[in-house]
Amino acid sequence: MDKKVLVAAPVHPALVDGLEALGYSCVQHPGISNAAAFQIIGTFEGLITSTRLRIDKSFIDQAKALKWVGRMGSGMEIIDTGYATQKGLFYCSSPAGNANAVAEHALGMLLALQHKIVSAHLELRDHIWLREENRGYEIAGKTAGIIGFGHNGSALARKLKHLGLRVLAYDKYQNDFEENGITNCADLSSIYQQADIVSFHVPLTEETTHYFNSTFLDAMERPFVLLNLSRGPVVDTAVLEEGLLNGKITGAALDVWPKEPVEKMDRATKACFDRLMQHPRFLGTPHIGGYTHEALLKMSQILLDKITVFLDAKILTPGRKG
Repeated sequence: MDKKVLVAAPVHPALVDGLEALGYSCVQHPGISNAAAFQIIGTFEGLITSTRLRIDKSFIDQAKALKWVGRMGSGMEIIDTGYATQKGLFYCSSPAGNANAVAEHALGMLLALQHKIVSAHLELRDHIWLREENRGYEIAGKTAGIIGFGHNGSALARKLKHLGLRVLAYDKYQNDFEENGITNCADLSSIYQQADIVSFHVPLTEETTHYFNSTFLDAMERPFVLLNLSRGPVVDTAVLEEGLLNGKITGAALDVWPKEPVEKMDRATKACFDRLMQHPRFLGTPHIGGYTHEALLKMSQILLDKITVFLDAKILTPGRKG
């Protein structure tokens, strides 16, 4: 029987070519639903996915021939990693592949907010010429608090440092980093007290769901800009809206949402989404921070390299995360 891979995500052709060189037949369904994938997964040895599929216990049990899963991007919340390990399933991701893309997107959103680029463009499109009303704020000299110092958070921190910002970084599970111009914070107190900008770059877990909540908002001692390019549920959007309305949040940008896409939002979430999208100090994008052409190639190559190592060596601990 042919060895098959279900490619359930947009990938660079280099990944498909590489898998075929390893002896696989690639079946590409980048838009496949979870239900449809569940019906056909039983005969596939490999799976490439992004956020589209949920690799839970029932999916793994259905995937009788599955040996490995490659996750385009970062975040393993789509996989029941405990059960995958128990079943000897190898899984890997490619968080380094889109880190620069996410950092650039965050920086672009921050600059657009501070310099009122989007609002000025929309006004000018209607022949409205306003200069004083669109006077912006420079980011140089400000203090940024980066929460989560993994691939994405560290990439943004370095860019901000080179642009003249003071950077405070906090990561509960990585506290041994030391970089020139980046302050490693033991807790959030320094960020609460000093940050003009707060940017979230954490995985989605039970612990990080609504990480930004009313308690966090109340703890911030100065007006600040809020960015979230991690996972939507990390930020309680109702609290975000409250902060924008009372002026404590001077600007906010989200690339990720509590439910995606818009048509999956419940009524209350959709109503909040619509209000935010009309707010003059808010920017939103449809989870495209890591969606550059360059990132697609890098993520694809990283997955191919990890899968190749797994297949060649066959000595990795079953279920080990790559």
